[in-house]
Amino acid sequence: MKVAIIGAGAIGGYVGAKLALAGEDVTFIVRGANLEAIRKNGIKLIMNDGVEHVASNVKATNDYAEAGPQDVVILAMKAHQVEAVADEVPKLFGPDTAVVTMQNGIPYWYFHEHGGALKGTRVSSVDASGRIGEKIPAHRVIGCVVYPASELLAPGVVKHVEGERFPVGELDGSSSERVQRISASFINAGFKAPVLDNIRSEIWLKLWGNLTFNPISALSHSTLADICQFPLTKELAASMMREAQAVAHKLGIEFRVTIDKRIAGAEKVGKHKTSMLQDIEAGRAPEIDALVGAVVELGRLTDTPTPHIDTMYALVKLLAKMMEEQRGQVRLQEMA
Repeated sequence: MKVAIIGAGAIGGYVGAKLALAGEDVTFIVRGANLEAIRKNGIKLIMNDGVEHVASNVKATNDYAEAGPQDVVILAMKAHQVEAVADEVPKLFGPDTAVVTMQNGIPYWYFHEHGGALKGTRVSSVDASGRIGEKIPAHRVIGCVVYPASELLAPGVVKHVEGERFPVGELDGSSSERVQRISASFINAGFKAPVLDNIRSEIWLKLWGNLTFNPISALSHSTLADICQFPLTKELAASMMREAQAVAHKLGIEFRVTIDKRIAGAEKVGKHKTSMLQDIEAGRAPEIDALVGAVVELGRLTDTPTPHIDTMYALVKLLAKMMEEQRGQVRLQEMA
């Protein structure tokens, strides 16, 4: 298949490299140092066991029209970065091009083929203008939940940390030929990519942790183990999860694990900094609205109180605003 990966960061680089190594025709849509590095050297993937692979058969461009129509387009950037590329993405479309969305949190397409009173509702938190849904129509989308962790060590060099699971699913729950083909391609590349009949449930399961641990971590400069082992923040996380669970239940979602088990799972990860804390420390714009703001919005849409989530959302949004205005970063530093 012809596969375009928009973004060659930690996840995009990992997925693109593995697909290319398995024989797929991969084009990275990238800019700057990443573009030059991949054009010159291909993309290097360092696995968690130290084994190195180089996918030298990949293409790289910053020109969507040059890449041309693809069989599959993979959106491999954070949710708040999608709108910036929305106008260009259609240049990659042929009649049957599928788009695999690899964003964390509530996606812009959430209520497409959803059914019920909210069917077709636009999630304003992640698509305020409606432009994403217009340019990347939901009928092209295959939902995907990203479980692996990886990091971009240098332009064109990605290190796999752990995990290999990328479950996928049609938005209407069907087992279409295209989702089966994409699943098979991912599996052939070495991923675990089962086709799910309810991709939204899987999205909520991962979001359950992201919407709690990310903002708590960013505001307290603490790791997952710190949060789960400190009674006050452990209870705060549980309260946020209960609120999110109430919202999800009104949307027909059931969680296959308990809150206690979900928190215990996070604690086992250990002294890990969440992605939002890493962004805060590096002075990057954190991913807030898809992870937290969208749950606040869905709470309003379903008439479900979310006071703890609302509070965390307000605080982390203010932190991001102050960082942007002062062009700064926030991190704990050891005193001399």
